[in-house]
Amino acid sequence: QVQVEESGGGLVQAGGSLRLSCAASGTMFSINIMGWHRQAPGKQRELVATISSGGSTNYADSVKGRFTISRDNAKNTVSLQMNSLKPEDTAVYFCYVVWQARAGGLLYDRWGQGAQVTVSS
Repeated sequence: QVQVEESGGGLVQAGGSLRLSCAASGTMFSINIMGWHRQAPGKQRELVATISSGGSTNYADSVKGRFTISRDNAKNTVSLQMNSLKPEDTAVYFCYVVWQARAGGLLYDRWGQGAQVTVSS
């Protein structure tokens, strides 16, 4: 059973910083992609950032230059450093992983329960 668990988040004033962390556990042959999505009240879930096993990153335009995603392949963890936060960054942030059970096998995804980030103006 693969599990994904987020930590971090909380309440911060605009312009401040927060760090989210996520750990994946369970039996996996490899984790291809790790990333973060977010969902604000009344809005659809949107991609924030992803990182491949080789370190290639992808960011939403709205967070480029402010957020940094990183991962530790040995520990199966991914982090999201969020700087210069804005009230519009307020959302529940979900960590997810895309993994394989064996070489050349199917890709599966698993999502965490979410971590609340609230940015006050």
